[in-house]
Order: sequence, then structure tokens, then C-alpha cells
Amino acid sequence: MSPEDRIRDLGLQIPDVAAPLASYVPAARTGAYVYTSGQLPIVKGELVATGKVGAEIDPERAAELAKVCALNAIAAVRAEVGELSRVRRIVKVVGFVASAPDFFGQPQVINGASDLLGEVFGDAGRHARSAVGVAVLPRDAPVEVELIAEVD
Repeated sequence: MSPEDRIRDLGLQIPDVAAPLASYVPAARTGAYVYTSGQLPIVKGELVATGKVGAEIDPERAAELAKVCALNAIAAVRAEVGELSRVRRIVKVVGFVASAPDFFGQPQVINGASDLLGEVFGDAGRHARSAVGVAVLPRDAPVEVELIAEVD
């Protein structure tokens, strides 16, 4: 079953690539690697939530938003390489969580992204990862996710 089929089986659709908010591209390829820019929880061109996790956004909602970010990163990879079956491995994920000062659950929030990548790519979706708490993200987004994929 292809990654695209798995996405459909999850009841999801690969979105259009989110337009950059500044002077960068959504993904860049060098050799066998595709690096995505940080992806926000944008759906149909709109940021779907704002605020800090642990204050305005609860951790469970933040994990769902991280999943949206990962789906946007998948879209950026596919736009760069043509089809997701060319992904040999998700090598690294970096997740940023705009956090209230007393919130310490960043790893659980970014599990939303990691779990989706595992469901879509199977063992090839297992990756190294960082989950970082930050004071603020662009447009007051609660989460941002970027990844590195090895491709054929």
C-alpha cells in the first residue's frame, strides 16, 4: 500500500503546499534529502488555531495541530519529489511548541506529528526528533513542524 493510500485510509487528504510566509521555499532538495521549512497548522490557507499550549490551547488539541503540520510537511515533500513512494525514510523531525511558562509536555504534543508519520510511512516513518518549547511562533501559531526525508 502506498503512503498516499495510507493517507486516504486515515480519512485525510494531502493538502496543497502552504504558501511561504516570508522569503523561503516550502522544501529544498539536496542529493537524497528533502528538507522542509517549518510547517504551521494551516488548512486551506488559514491558520486554524493561535495561542500558547498549556494556556489557550490544551495539549490534546496541540497534538492534533502537530498532525496538521506534519501533513503539510508531507505535502511539501511530495511537491518536491512527485510521489511519496519515493520516500525511503523520515530521518529527522523538529517540532516547536509555543508554550505557557509552566508547560512541559512538548514531547507529547509533537507525538501528533510523529505518530502520523509512522502511520503513513510505516517503519520508514520512524525518525530522530527534537521537541522544543518556545515563547512564540509565527502568526502566534501553537506548533510548527519541520522534517528531513531521505528519498530515491
